[in-house]
Amino acid sequence: MERPAWAPRSIDITVPSVARIHDYYLGGSYNFEVDRETARKAMEFLPGLPRIVRANRAFMRRAVRFAVAEGITQFLDIGSGIPTSGNVHEVAQAAHPDARVVYVDHDPVAVARTQAVLAGNEGVRVVAADLRKPREILSSPEVQDLIDPNRPVALLLVAILHFVEDADDPCGAVAELREAFAPGSLLILTHASYEGIPLPPERAAGVVDVYKDIRNPLIMRSRDEVARFFEGYDMVEPGLVAMPCWRPESEDPDDEDPFAFSGFAGVGRTA
Repeated sequence: MERPAWAPRSIDITVPSVARIHDYYLGGSYNFEVDRETARKAMEFLPGLPRIVRANRAFMRRAVRFAVAEGITQFLDIGSGIPTSGNVHEVAQAAHPDARVVYVDHDPVAVARTQAVLAGNEGVRVVAADLRKPREILSSPEVQDLIDPNRPVALLLVAILHFVEDADDPCGAVAELREAFAPGSLLILTHASYEGIPLPPERAAGVVDVYKDIRNPLIMRSRDEVARFFEGYDMVEPGLVAMPCWRPESEDPDDEDPFAFSGFAGVGRTA
Protein backbone atom coordinates (compact mmCIF):
# COMPACT_ATOMS: atom_id res chain seq x y z
CA MET A 1 0.00 0.00 0.00
CA GLU A 2 1.45 3.37 -1.02
CA ARG A 3 1.74 5.92 1.77
CA PRO A 4 0.06 9.22 0.80
CA ALA A 5 1.99 12.45 1.36
CA TRP A 6 -0.36 13.56 4.15
CA ALA A 7 0.19 10.42 6.25
CA PRO A 8 2.81 10.85 9.04
CA ARG A 9 5.70 8.42 8.72
CA SER A 10 5.14 7.23 12.29
CA ILE A 11 1.77 5.57 11.66
CA ASP A 12 1.09 2.02 10.51
CA ILE A 13 -1.27 2.44 7.55
CA THR A 14 -2.31 -1.24 7.76
CA VAL A 15 -4.01 -0.70 11.16
CA PRO A 16 -7.45 0.96 11.22
CA SER A 17 -8.01 4.13 13.26
CA VAL A 18 -11.21 5.38 14.91
CA ALA A 19 -10.51 8.94 13.73
CA ARG A 20 -10.01 7.86 10.10
CA ILE A 21 -13.08 5.58 10.20
CA HIS A 22 -15.07 8.58 11.47
CA ASP A 23 -13.64 10.63 8.61
CA TYR A 24 -14.92 8.02 6.15
CA TYR A 25 -18.44 8.15 7.64
CA LEU A 26 -18.38 11.91 7.03
CA GLY A 27 -17.30 11.48 3.42
CA GLY A 28 -13.73 12.65 4.05
CA SER A 29 -10.62 11.62 2.15
CA TYR A 30 -8.10 11.21 5.00
CA ASN A 31 -8.54 7.46 5.45
CA PHE A 32 -7.04 4.24 4.11
CA GLU A 33 -8.61 1.11 2.65
CA VAL A 34 -8.21 -0.64 6.02
CA ASP A 35 -10.33 2.12 7.60
CA ARG A 36 -12.94 1.95 4.85
CA GLU A 37 -13.12 -1.84 5.14
CA THR A 38 -13.74 -1.60 8.90
CA ALA A 39 -16.36 1.12 8.40
CA ARG A 40 -18.20 -0.98 5.82
CA LYS A 41 -18.22 -3.95 8.23
CA ALA A 42 -19.73 -1.75 10.95
CA MET A 43 -22.33 -0.40 8.53
CA GLU A 44 -23.45 -3.95 7.73
CA PHE A 45 -24.82 -4.04 11.29
CA LEU A 46 -25.73 -0.36 11.60
CA PRO A 47 -26.31 1.14 8.14
CA GLY A 48 -27.26 4.50 9.62
CA LEU A 49 -23.78 5.19 11.05
CA PRO A 50 -23.04 8.09 8.65
CA ARG A 51 -26.35 9.70 9.63
CA ILE A 52 -25.55 9.29 13.33
CA VAL A 53 -22.17 10.94 12.78
CA ARG A 54 -23.75 13.83 10.86
CA ALA A 55 -26.28 14.30 13.67
CA ASN A 56 -23.33 14.52 16.10
CA ARG A 57 -21.75 17.25 14.01
CA ALA A 58 -25.00 19.18 13.67
CA PHE A 59 -25.55 19.08 17.45
CA MET A 60 -21.97 20.21 18.04
CA ARG A 61 -22.44 23.26 15.82
CA ARG A 62 -25.69 24.25 17.56
CA ALA A 63 -24.08 23.82 20.98
CA VAL A 64 -21.06 25.96 20.01
CA ARG A 65 -23.35 28.75 18.79
CA PHE A 66 -25.29 28.44 22.06
CA ALA A 67 -22.06 28.76 24.05
CA VAL A 68 -21.03 31.93 22.20
CA ALA A 69 -24.51 33.39 22.71
CA GLU A 70 -24.01 32.71 26.44
CA GLY A 71 -20.81 34.75 26.38
CA ILE A 72 -18.30 31.88 26.23
CA THR A 73 -15.44 32.36 23.77
CA GLN A 74 -13.01 29.63 24.94
CA PHE A 75 -13.37 26.06 23.70
CA LEU A 76 -11.50 22.86 24.52
CA ASP A 77 -12.46 20.10 22.05
CA ILE A 78 -11.11 16.72 23.19
CA GLY A 79 -11.28 13.88 20.68
CA SER A 80 -11.67 16.45 17.92
CA GLY A 81 -10.82 14.05 15.08
CA ILE A 82 -9.85 14.86 11.51
CA PRO A 83 -11.05 18.32 10.43
CA THR A 84 -14.01 18.58 8.05
CA SER A 85 -16.23 21.53 7.18
CA GLY A 86 -18.01 23.21 10.07
CA ASN A 87 -15.31 22.67 12.69
CA VAL A 88 -15.58 24.17 16.17
CA HIS A 89 -13.24 27.07 15.41
CA GLU A 90 -15.09 27.92 12.19
CA VAL A 91 -18.47 28.00 13.96
CA ALA A 92 -17.14 29.81 17.05
CA GLN A 93 -15.12 32.43 15.17
CA ALA A 94 -17.98 33.11 12.76
CA ALA A 95 -20.08 33.98 15.83
CA HIS A 96 -17.27 35.76 17.69
CA PRO A 97 -14.01 36.60 15.84
CA ASP A 98 -11.98 36.49 19.06
CA ALA A 99 -13.07 32.98 20.01
CA ARG A 100 -10.22 30.67 21.00
CA VAL A 101 -10.16 26.93 20.43
CA VAL A 102 -7.77 24.18 21.50
CA TYR A 103 -8.23 20.84 19.75
CA VAL A 104 -7.01 17.63 21.39
CA ASP A 105 -6.59 14.22 19.78
CA HIS A 106 -4.19 11.30 20.08
CA ASP A 107 -4.46 10.22 16.43
CA PRO A 108 -1.39 11.42 14.45
CA VAL A 109 -3.38 11.99 11.24
CA ALA A 110 -5.96 14.06 13.12
CA VAL A 111 -3.24 16.18 14.72
CA ALA A 112 -1.30 16.64 11.47
CA ARG A 113 -4.40 17.58 9.44
CA THR A 114 -5.57 19.98 12.15
CA GLN A 115 -2.17 21.69 12.17
CA ALA A 116 -2.39 22.11 8.40
CA VAL A 117 -5.92 23.52 8.54
CA LEU A 118 -5.06 25.93 11.34
CA ALA A 119 -1.98 27.45 9.73
CA GLY A 120 -2.13 31.21 10.26
CA ASN A 121 -5.05 31.16 12.72
CA GLU A 122 -3.63 32.59 15.94
CA GLY A 123 -6.76 31.82 17.94
CA VAL A 124 -6.53 28.03 17.55
CA ARG A 125 -4.07 25.34 18.70
CA VAL A 126 -3.90 21.54 18.58
CA VAL A 127 -2.51 19.19 21.25
CA ALA A 128 -1.49 15.57 20.79
CA ALA A 129 -2.90 14.07 24.00
CA ASP A 130 -5.41 11.59 25.41
CA LEU A 131 -8.64 12.25 27.35
CA ARG A 132 -7.57 9.57 29.82
CA LYS A 133 -4.72 11.85 30.93
CA PRO A 134 -6.44 15.19 31.63
CA ARG A 135 -3.49 16.58 33.57
CA GLU A 136 -1.32 16.36 30.45
CA ILE A 137 -3.98 18.23 28.47
CA LEU A 138 -4.40 20.97 31.07
CA SER A 139 -0.64 21.46 31.52
CA SER A 140 0.14 21.54 27.78
CA PRO A 141 1.69 24.79 26.50
CA GLU A 142 -1.15 25.18 24.02
CA VAL A 143 -3.87 25.13 26.70
CA GLN A 144 -1.77 27.26 29.06
CA ASP A 145 -1.20 29.81 26.30
CA LEU A 146 -4.73 30.05 24.91
CA ILE A 147 -7.22 29.12 27.66
CA ASP A 148 -7.79 31.41 30.66
CA PRO A 149 -9.02 29.10 33.47
CA ASN A 150 -10.47 32.11 35.32
CA ARG A 151 -13.06 32.61 32.59
CA PRO A 152 -15.74 30.08 31.56
CA VAL A 153 -14.71 27.41 29.06
CA ALA A 154 -16.84 25.18 26.84
CA LEU A 155 -15.49 21.62 27.08
CA LEU A 156 -16.50 19.45 24.12
CA LEU A 157 -16.56 15.67 24.51
CA VAL A 158 -18.42 14.80 21.34
CA ALA A 159 -18.48 11.12 20.37
CA ILE A 160 -15.39 10.36 22.44
CA LEU A 161 -16.44 9.01 25.86
CA HIS A 162 -17.90 5.84 24.34
CA PHE A 163 -14.33 4.88 23.39
CA VAL A 164 -13.18 5.07 27.03
CA GLU A 165 -13.73 1.94 29.11
CA ASP A 166 -14.95 2.12 32.71
CA ALA A 167 -11.60 0.71 33.85
CA ASP A 168 -9.97 3.94 32.59
CA ASP A 169 -12.29 6.04 34.82
CA PRO A 170 -13.90 8.36 32.27
CA CYS A 171 -16.03 9.97 35.01
CA GLY A 172 -12.86 10.84 36.89
CA ALA A 173 -11.34 12.43 33.81
CA VAL A 174 -14.46 14.52 33.18
CA ALA A 175 -14.54 15.60 36.84
CA GLU A 176 -10.86 16.63 36.77
CA LEU A 177 -11.49 18.76 33.69
CA ARG A 178 -14.61 20.27 35.27
CA GLU A 179 -12.67 21.30 38.38
CA ALA A 180 -10.03 23.05 36.26
CA PHE A 181 -12.40 25.66 34.83
CA ALA A 182 -14.29 28.66 36.15
CA PRO A 183 -17.95 28.62 37.22
CA GLY A 184 -20.31 29.04 34.29
CA SER A 185 -18.29 26.65 32.11
CA LEU A 186 -20.14 24.25 29.83
CA LEU A 187 -19.85 20.53 29.09
CA ILE A 188 -20.99 19.68 25.54
CA LEU A 189 -21.32 15.92 25.18
CA THR A 190 -22.66 13.15 22.96
CA HIS A 191 -22.53 9.42 23.64
CA ALA A 192 -23.47 6.22 21.84
CA SER A 193 -26.19 4.00 23.29
CA TYR A 194 -28.42 1.13 22.26
CA GLU A 195 -31.28 3.41 23.28
CA GLY A 196 -32.81 5.14 20.28
CA ILE A 197 -31.25 2.88 17.64
CA PRO A 198 -34.07 1.71 15.33
CA LEU A 199 -32.75 -1.86 15.32
CA PRO A 200 -32.81 -4.76 17.79
CA PRO A 201 -29.91 -4.45 20.28
CA GLU A 202 -28.53 -7.85 19.21
CA ARG A 203 -28.16 -6.54 15.65
CA ALA A 204 -26.58 -3.26 16.72
CA ALA A 205 -24.20 -5.21 18.97
CA GLY A 206 -22.41 -6.33 15.82
CA VAL A 207 -20.90 -2.84 15.61
CA VAL A 208 -19.43 -3.25 19.10
CA ASP A 209 -17.77 -6.48 17.93
CA VAL A 210 -16.27 -4.71 14.88
CA TYR A 211 -14.62 -2.07 17.07
CA LYS A 212 -13.49 -4.72 19.57
CA ASP A 213 -11.77 -6.53 16.69
CA ILE A 214 -9.66 -3.43 15.97
CA ARG A 215 -8.85 -3.05 19.70
CA ASN A 216 -10.89 0.14 20.09
CA PRO A 217 -13.76 -0.94 22.33
CA LEU A 218 -17.05 0.86 21.76
CA ILE A 219 -18.92 1.20 25.07
CA MET A 220 -22.68 1.54 24.66
CA ARG A 221 -23.94 3.19 27.85
CA SER A 222 -27.50 3.67 29.07
CA ARG A 223 -29.08 7.09 29.55
CA ASP A 224 -28.50 6.87 33.31
CA GLU A 225 -24.85 5.98 32.76
CA VAL A 226 -24.35 8.89 30.34
CA ALA A 227 -26.06 11.24 32.82
CA ARG A 228 -23.32 10.47 35.36
CA PHE A 229 -20.84 12.46 33.27
CA PHE A 230 -22.89 15.57 34.10
CA GLU A 231 -22.42 15.27 37.87
CA GLY A 232 -21.44 18.73 39.10
CA TYR A 233 -23.27 20.40 36.21
CA ASP A 234 -26.77 21.85 35.93
CA MET A 235 -28.38 20.55 32.75
CA VAL A 236 -29.27 23.15 30.11
CA GLU A 237 -32.77 22.71 28.70
CA PRO A 238 -33.95 20.40 27.16
CA GLY A 239 -31.60 18.12 29.13
CA LEU A 240 -30.11 14.83 27.96
CA VAL A 241 -31.96 13.99 24.74
CA ALA A 242 -31.55 12.51 21.26
CA MET A 243 -29.23 14.70 19.18
CA PRO A 244 -31.84 16.23 16.82
CA CYS A 245 -33.99 17.14 19.85
CA TRP A 246 -31.41 19.46 21.40
CA ARG A 247 -32.50 22.97 20.43
CA PRO A 248 -33.13 22.32 16.71
CA GLU A 249 -32.59 25.45 14.62
CA SER A 250 -34.03 24.51 11.26
CA GLU A 251 -35.38 21.66 9.21
CA ASP A 252 -32.50 19.24 8.76
CA PRO A 253 -33.16 16.29 6.42
CA ASP A 254 -31.25 14.03 8.83
CA ASP A 255 -33.70 14.95 11.59
CA GLU A 256 -36.31 12.83 9.82
CA ASP A 257 -34.00 9.81 9.71
CA PRO A 258 -34.64 7.44 12.64
CA PHE A 259 -30.91 6.67 12.95
CA ALA A 260 -30.21 10.32 13.84
CA PHE A 261 -32.01 9.70 17.15
CA SER A 262 -29.50 7.05 18.28
CA GLY A 263 -27.69 7.84 21.52
CA PHE A 264 -27.73 11.01 23.61
CA ALA A 265 -26.60 14.63 23.60
CA GLY A 266 -26.62 17.24 26.31
CA VAL A 267 -25.09 20.45 27.63
CA GLY A 268 -24.38 21.15 31.29
CA ARG A 269 -23.28 24.31 33.10
CA THR A 270 -21.26 24.58 36.30
CA ALA A 271 -22.69 26.74 39.09
